[in-house]
Parts: sequence; C-alpha cells; structure tokens
Amino acid sequence: MLLKKKYDCQVLVIGSGIAGISAALSAAEAGCSVILACKGNLFSGSSFYPGTWGLGLIGPESVEDEEDLARTIQTVGCGMADPEMVKTFVSGIQSAISRVREMGVRLRRADNSSQKEFIPCFDHKHRDWNGIEFDSAREVFSRRLQQLQVQVLPQCEVLELVKAENRVCGAVLSHQGQLCYAGCGALVLATGGYGSLFRYHLCTEDVMGIGQHLALKAGCSLVNMEFMQMMPGYLSPAYKTIFNEKAFRFTNLHAPDGTCLSQDPETMVLRSTHGPFTCRLPSKTVDIALFDAFSRDDQGVTATYQEQIQADPPEFIKVYFDWLLEAKGVRVTDPIQIGIFAHAANGGIRIRPDASTEVPGLYAAGEVTGGMHGADRIGGLSTANGLVFGTVAGRSAAALAAAAGSSPEEYDFQALAAEGCSEALAELQQLMFRNAMILRKESGLQQALDGIAALQQEITAGLRPSEDPGDIAQTRRFLARCSTAESILRAALLRRESRGSHYRTDYPQPDPGMEQPILIRMDSRGIHAAFWKET
Repeated sequence: MLLKKKYDCQVLVIGSGIAGISAALSAAEAGCSVILACKGNLFSGSSFYPGTWGLGLIGPESVEDEEDLARTIQTVGCGMADPEMVKTFVSGIQSAISRVREMGVRLRRADNSSQKEFIPCFDHKHRDWNGIEFDSAREVFSRRLQQLQVQVLPQCEVLELVKAENRVCGAVLSHQGQLCYAGCGALVLATGGYGSLFRYHLCTEDVMGIGQHLALKAGCSLVNMEFMQMMPGYLSPAYKTIFNEKAFRFTNLHAPDGTCLSQDPETMVLRSTHGPFTCRLPSKTVDIALFDAFSRDDQGVTATYQEQIQADPPEFIKVYFDWLLEAKGVRVTDPIQIGIFAHAANGGIRIRPDASTEVPGLYAAGEVTGGMHGADRIGGLSTANGLVFGTVAGRSAAALAAAAGSSPEEYDFQALAAEGCSEALAELQQLMFRNAMILRKESGLQQALDGIAALQQEITAGLRPSEDPGDIAQTRRFLARCSTAESILRAALLRRESRGSHYRTDYPQPDPGMEQPILIRMDSRGIHAAFWKET
C-alpha cells in the first residue's frame, strides 16, 4: 500500500504522558513545528493513570544532595543503572521541577514533611517532595501546547517507523480510521512501559510496549528489560486502584481460605517503606505470600485496616484515603480485596544523556527508556525521568531537525492483517502473568517463550492483505507486543540470579558475576539477550 505523506513537521512526538508533553513543549519552544500523536486522548499513559490521586515527584533537596541521590540510585538499582545517565538525570531534576512550577502547575507540598511516610519508596532519607495534581497539569499543559501551536493527534497509533538513508524520518499512523504517513526531521518515542502485557496491570490499556518493539526493529538496543515494578492493587471494590504501601504496617491480610498472611510487625513496618516488590529486603515474604495466594485461583487477599489508622492516619496516608473516598467512593472501613499487579518498567530503550538512540533521527524519553534506573527504582523518580529526559529529547530532536533533510513524499507500507488477535492477546497476558511476575523460574520462562512463539506463528501464518485500518493496526499491535514480551523473557531467562525486582525461585541469591546490565538486540535471526560486557 503506497501512502502519500499526509502530515509533515520538524519533530514528531509519539505519546502524551509527562515525557511526551515535555518533549513536545521543549521542541516547540526551540522554534520547531511539532506534532504530538497519542494512542488515547491527550494526557494518557502511566503519567495520568486514574488509579491514584496524582503524580509523586521527588528531587534532591539541594545541590549538595545531588551526590547522595545519585549514589542511592545506584545502590537501590543494584548496580544496573548507567552512571553517566544517572549523573545527567539527577543534575536536571531541580530545574525540571522549577520549570513546571513556573508554568503554573500546582505542586502539592507536605504540611508535615518530616513524617517518615514522606521518605520516598526505597530511599533512606527525605528529599524535595512534590505532588503534581492532575487537573492543574492538564489545564496548564493544554494551554501551553495551544500557545506554541503544537498539533495534537488524539486516538492516533504508530504502526511503523519510516527510515530513509538509515535515518528515522517519519511514521505510519492509524488515525481516525485511516492509515497515514507522517514525515518529520526527528522523532521522539514516549510511548510508555509495557504493563498491559500482563493480565493484571496497574496502568492504562495504551501502555502496551509498542515503542520498545519499534525501536528494537529500527536498530536500537533495549536495556534492563527484566526489571519491572510489581505491586499490590485493588481487585475490589475499586478495580486497578493502587494500594498505598505506607498503610501496610496498619493492615491485616487474609487469604481466601482464611489463612493470615500478615507477617510479624517488624516485617510489616519494613514493607510499608516501599510500594513495588523487591527481593533485596526481608519484606519480600509479604509479596510472595500475597502473590502465591492470589495466583492460585485469581481470588484476592482480604485487607482490613486496624482501628489506629482509621482514627488518626498520618498525613501521607490521609491524602490517599481522602482521594479514595472522593474519587472511588471507598471508605477506610470498607473491606477490600487486593492482588499483585504489573506496574511500571524500569528498563527499555537504551538512550544516551542527550536522549538519542543508536539510530539517527530517533530519540526516546520516559518509561519507554532504560539506563537511568536499575533493578529497583526510588519512588517519585519516574515522573522526574519524564520531565528531565522528555525536555532533553525535545531539545535534542529540535537541534537535529533544524538541519535534517526532507522526508520522502510517499512510503510503501505492507498492509496485512490476521484474525484471532484479541484471543491471542489474552493468552499472551495470561502466560506473562503466570510465568514472568514475582515468582520466576527457568521452566516457566521457557514455557512462556514457547507459548508466545506459537501465538506469533499462528497469527503470522494467517496474515492476508487488508484494507481495514482497524484490523491492520490490531495485528501490528499484537505482533509488536509479542516482540516486547519476548525481550522481557529472554532477559529474565539469562539472568540466573535474583536482583531487585527480578526474583528467580531457582536462583534465589544475587550473583556478583552478573552485576551488569543485559542488552536486547534484534537481527535477521530474531531477538537476542547478552550481558553488556559481552556485546
């Protein structure tokens, strides 16, 4: 199918979370024409996930605190973060926070910031804590995008990156029921993580792992793909709402058969210091028990709050409970059912400090990327990552686009589709949930790889020429998700140890010999995983 160029701009940004919006704004402020395309509506993805009150955002308290924060990122990340990326990241956080504040976005501050609940997840001390309120962010960012004449394409899905002379210079999009080709001088991928590859996920459905596949296919590397945040969330009465980990020390847990899963008080207090699962800390036993009970028959674990927290909760928890009542109609006295959900990715497209990839013309920012985080991630740094590297990506893309040549006027796109993608996706999500969540082992990971390969083969064998943009997009979407899922599984299979969010029941201890990141690459033979020093 020959597609004529419908849109043309200097910088094309894919994704409208914090990273994508930051990239679009900075590219437009640099004087470039910008198109912002997003799978859902404007303000989507994990940044604006409706299962929580807002966006936590932390940064160093001062210039002197930057060194400690950088060192802590490396410690928490178990040596898996890139030192150069961490340095760039930390040094840019305070200016990014100031920029958002100066734009007029309301940043919530703590009344009692010295309370231990305001120590970020996995951190050892208080930082500069802020809370971005969704309504304020939407209002301010919308106004600024309009002022800078950024063209927004909602309900627009990227299907393929266009390359000419080894440079990314556009994309094939599915927009408003039509296939179209958009040309650009430079492209920024800000498509988010890959949480919805798992049956149970605390993210919106547009967080699909598409950008990772597109980058891999274009010639980029992926890094730290085995490290994903998995954390408790509500099954009922407010499905896919994030469970506030700070309340763990005030919570009683019971399995469906009535067995008490609450650990000793000291363990529950430790579990209250972090949201996602980690095998670094003794509190891993809480998550393992919770996931084991939940995964047997998908029945939730009953959580009830002790009278102490109901009567006088700490400020951080009170903010959450007030939001929960207002937004979800759930009272602190209501019984809830919780399980373990896939949440946010710590790894993704390997980028340099200027947000460039290994492919000219292609930049990336936000949760779709990796390198600035490690095996675990400090709470509040995901938002900071989107702000810092989103701004950097937009600025870098603008500089390249100003000198880039024009994109081709037309592009030959292979328009194929197959039946059965919805059913195959449900099988993929179940395979990932059963075999690549908290409890990983070689047999399960291999079973998932074999199952996904069979699904890919089935769909590929059924490919036929099609003129239906919806069917074409669905098929492309499914095969891309298979690619990203395979990348996760191959990294997890190669890492025969336990480290941070990656826990192998057959290799339960860390291996000093494996203290290096794993890179994923694609060639004509398929997808391959190798340790950094071996590539």
